[in-house]
Amino acid sequence: MNKESILELLPYTSPFLFVDRILDVDEDKISGEYTFSPDLEFYKGHFKNNPVTPGVILTECMAQIGLVSLGIYLMDNSNDISGTLNVALTSSDIEYLKPVYPGEKVTVHSEKQYFRFNKLKCNVEMRDSEANLVCKGVIAGMIIKN
Repeated sequence: MNKESILELLPYTSPFLFVDRILDVDEDKISGEYTFSPDLEFYKGHFKNNPVTPGVILTECMAQIGLVSLGIYLMDNSNDISGTLNVALTSSDIEYLKPVYPGEKVTVHSEKQYFRFNKLKCNVEMRDSEANLVCKGVIAGMIIKN
């Protein structure tokens, strides 16, 4: 499976797609990028006159790249990708270290802890364009085929 195929199989569309590009992927890790457009609706109210990206959106971006995209790759490599895939986030433990402002590009890196019985658990981190650590943690989810 190539990087573009992963993007096509993601179960999200704008305005809730937080993956622009997959940079690298293999059996154990994935990395990808996303730029937070200043036009995103949530910036209008978070925070008044000083918009920052909500932590829940940062977590979602890390989940879409570091969990869902890697899960699609792993399911394809196990020849088990027929039908539609859904992903349910089962847990997250994220530490937020730096704000992300409108217009910023981030890179997400994820390393697989384990993938068994369609449950994927990963160590994830997000860095800004200057390689500063924005947030890090552990995300897990179930990958379900329809």
